[in-house]
Amino acid sequence: MNHSRIALLAFTLAALAACQPKTAGTAANDNSPAVATVNGAPITRNFYDFYIKGITGGKSPADLTAEQRGIALDNLIRAQVVAEQAAKEGLDKSGDTAYMLELARLNVLQQAVQERYLKDRQPSEQELRAEYETQLAAMPKTEYHARHILVATEPFAQKIIERLDKGEKFDALAKSESMDSSKNNGGDLGWFTPGRMVPEFAGAVMALKPGEYTHKPVQTQYGWHVIQLIETREVTPPPFDQVRQRLVQVVEAKKFRLYQDELLRNAKVEKFPDKLLGNAPSAPGAAAPGAAAPGAAAPGAAAPGAAAPGAPPAAAPGAAPAPTPAAPPAQAPAPKKN
Repeated sequence: MNHSRIALLAFTLAALAACQPKTAGTAANDNSPAVATVNGAPITRNFYDFYIKGITGGKSPADLTAEQRGIALDNLIRAQVVAEQAAKEGLDKSGDTAYMLELARLNVLQQAVQERYLKDRQPSEQELRAEYETQLAAMPKTEYHARHILVATEPFAQKIIERLDKGEKFDALAKSESMDSSKNNGGDLGWFTPGRMVPEFAGAVMALKPGEYTHKPVQTQYGWHVIQLIETREVTPPPFDQVRQRLVQVVEAKKFRLYQDELLRNAKVEKFPDKLLGNAPSAPGAAAPGAAAPGAAAPGAAAPGAAAPGAPPAAAPGAAPAPTPAAPPAQAPAPKKN
């Protein structure tokens, strides 16, 4: 369990514990002695140790000075007192707070099930090699280096093309006419694979030869683009050992997804789609069940690192809202003109 997840769980459990009478930082099977009590409810040593791990990045109380241990205990007591007051005022059972507590509970339990399930199901070498080959097969074979000029209307984009046809420089036009922040770099979007761009933009880029620009404006959700392909290069996959840990995360995520599917098959689930558009409450930053908590892998979601590490940030106005592909990272060989 990583330390950021421990911190999240520590504070979540503290909040959840405060909502139950006469329990302050205890578990059902926690028989460790109390390090403090709050209105008669114990804060146990095991819970205190767990809290310390979360706020210190994995240290134990023995690694701290006596003063640091005391400050940490005072902070935990203070949080417990405030949480109990919230419960007395009924805040834990009203509005968004109740929903956030329930979502936190679901996330903590999902993470606990995931860790227990995967404990004895570590990926084998064969599984990792198979996943590596799967990722390589899905990996784009070519990267593109392009620049663009983004404008609001098709007629204006067509005028830009006419000015290019008359010999004006693409980068100069981008700096003077483009609405996109890339204008400061002459419209340069850097290197990208087609999957990182919205389909209309990617399709236009792939149809060009190096040095060519689009002679018809390209429309996307961001506006109208004039695009120039600068150069292309082959994508070189990373060696297996370089992405081994990321492959472990991907394989584990797939295994747990299969387990979730099995649980769903055995559950009685009823859906009411016609009720989905009712007066839904706002969701102020609460992580949905299955969504990634800070520093934690989301149960059932792609494991962190499944996306191409080292890949360039998604370029704006041509960039797809979707996340980067789950292929292993591309190493950057010398550019190759087609």
